[in-house]
Order: sequence, then C-alpha cells, then structure tokens
Amino acid sequence: MYERMLNKQEEPTITQMTAFCGENAERFTLLNEWLSQTYGSAQKITFPYGNHYGWGIAHRKKQKLLCNIFAEDNAFTVMMRLSDKQFESVYSQVRKYTQDFIDNRYSCGDGGWIQYRVTCREQFEDIQKLLCVKCS
Repeated sequence: MYERMLNKQEEPTITQMTAFCGENAERFTLLNEWLSQTYGSAQKITFPYGNHYGWGIAHRKKQKLLCNIFAEDNAFTVMMRLSDKQFESVYSQVRKYTQDFIDNRYSCGDGGWIQYRVTCREQFEDIQKLLCVKCS
C-alpha cells in the first residue's frame, strides 16, 4: 500500500505520476497546479533523496525548495521543512492527523521536516495550509 515509483532508470512523465496516484490523481494535479499558479513555483520531476523516496515533483521558487511531492499508489506525500515558528502559527488551524505529523517531525535546527501523506480532501486542505505558511 502506498508504494512509490522507485525505478530510477525510468523517469516518469507527469501524466504517469498522476495516473499512479489513482483515486488521489485529481488532488495531485490540483496541488501541483495550485503551487505553480499561486506561488509561481517551477516544477521539476526528480529522484532526489535515494531509493526509498522515489520519483517526485520538486517545487522551487528561484533556488529555494518549497517542497517535494512524491507520487504513491492511490496517494501522494508532500515533504517539506518549516521553522518552529511556522509550525506553531498553523498548529491550531489543522486537524489532529496533521498535528501528529507536526508533533513527530524530523527536527533540524530551528524547525523540522515532515512527510505528509494525502489520501483525502481534509488532508489536502491541511497541506495547503502548511504550504501557505511555507510560501508566505
């Protein structure tokens, strides 16, 4: 369940990545389009962190990485870093599922990394809130 696209030898197209997301394909497309249109991010298909992460779409504004969105079987995962202050600013506005990711983030200096799996509309809404904080 939630397998990723791990064949480094075959770079997928965005269409293939979208199809791989299955029942969450529309949300995968909507999130990528929303980031590009709202924040002017550039999208690039990438295999960034090794064999356990697989293929994803990196969103950058100039040289700054906003997030990576990894295609998964019937889902997708957004990997991003926020400062402690950014996490605190949105904590009370998100659901318990999202708060659990924030509480268990991988600490890194001031803040940390989360890998947030999206499988439904509520999670999609919460990841947009986190990305608004990141991109503002």
